[in-house]
Amino acid sequence: MSDKNKNTNGGNKDIISEDLDDLSLEKEELSDNSSEFSDEITDNEDNISKDESGKNKDNSSVNISKSKAVLIRKILKNIQQNSDQLSQLLSQFLTKEEEERISLGQLADEADGEDDKIIAGSRIIEGVFTGEYMIGPDGKQYSVPANYASKSKLVEGDILKLTITDNGTFVYKQISPMDRKRLTGKLKKIEDGSFMVIVDDKKWRVLNASVTYYKGEPGDEVIILVPRSEKSQWAAVENIIKNIEIN
Repeated sequence: MSDKNKNTNGGNKDIISEDLDDLSLEKEELSDNSSEFSDEITDNEDNISKDESGKNKDNSSVNISKSKAVLIRKILKNIQQNSDQLSQLLSQFLTKEEEERISLGQLADEADGEDDKIIAGSRIIEGVFTGEYMIGPDGKQYSVPANYASKSKLVEGDILKLTITDNGTFVYKQISPMDRKRLTGKLKKIEDGSFMVIVDDKKWRVLNASVTYYKGEPGDEVIILVPRSEKSQWAAVENIIKNIEIN
């Protein structure tokens, strides 16, 4: 081998050796950084644990904030779903120019013309139906007549508008219904006298007024309405098929 080749190979070995040394140093630096980052995470976790232990001393305030967060999330989800449905409906009847010319506010003014007669001197509250009552934005519970909820087949999560007239009368209107699905289950009466419907391994509570209206009895087949994409504890009774024994 010529001296020139030997010198070239020797130079390459030196370069490779230097590169390996650099990589080794970078590896050590990464290892040190990883250890420091791990220590920071551990310190942060300790701080979070301390904060959470302090927060647990006041569970009532945490529960209130969580319930309000759930309420806001349901309201926003319903608004979004109904906004999409309204846009699809409008696109079937209006041209693009007409859609730009007509605002949702103008349409709402025409649709709510009759409501204005009730609104004068009244108080308006919007809230979420829980299956038994309505929760307003202020976190207060407003009673919903069981007969109205049964007749309207209200589903947990529906948005309601409550008008409290000047003489104290409650007037409800369903303004943003949840997307629903139908299920079929068996009616069961529990110890406190209330009813529930069992579908496979899941259970939903139903209003006694609904069961009474359809003259339901334990063991009857019940068609219920529940939110399509949300978990719920309550269901609306759509119909009851009597369990008739044939001798």
